[in-house]
Amino acid sequence: MELQFIDYKPEYQPWFEKLNKAWLEEYFVVEDFDKYVLENPEEAILKQGGKIYFVAAGDTIVGTVGLRYVEDGVYELTKMAVDKNYHGGGAGQFLCQSCINKAREMGMDRLVLWSNRILENAIHIYRKLGFTEIPVSPGTYGRADIMMEINFKQEAAIQQ
Repeated sequence: MELQFIDYKPEYQPWFEKLNKAWLEEYFVVEDFDKYVLENPEEAILKQGGKIYFVAAGDTIVGTVGLRYVEDGVYELTKMAVDKNYHGGGAGQFLCQSCINKAREMGMDRLVLWSNRILENAIHIYRKLGFTEIPVSPGTYGRADIMMEINFKQEAAIQQ
């Protein structure tokens, strides 16, 4: 299956919402903040300097991810979802790696994410791609029991 990493277009918003609500409803609940972001991605992510991407297999959108502005130099990898029919085919890892590459290109200092330990496959991908666990900063998501980051500044310092 040939995967393509593509930029957000307004006509893709229903996919962004549908794919994310599917996993949220399966494992948790759609929190107020989720609902706002998923229904208003232009306002919640794009107008704040963030990005939204999709992964397509042929003409089919199979996954999505966002980079949400948190503070100067820090973005959140957020709303990563892959259609259940495509789980296990590499789309999640492809999506996550492509998003990390974009974050690096954008010159971010840190890329953070909040997750939950029951999402073992996602956490496995995050660790494999270089995320490390950090103390959870509370407030954004009620379901979050793990927080992870890639510190690009630290990586760059180590490589010098």
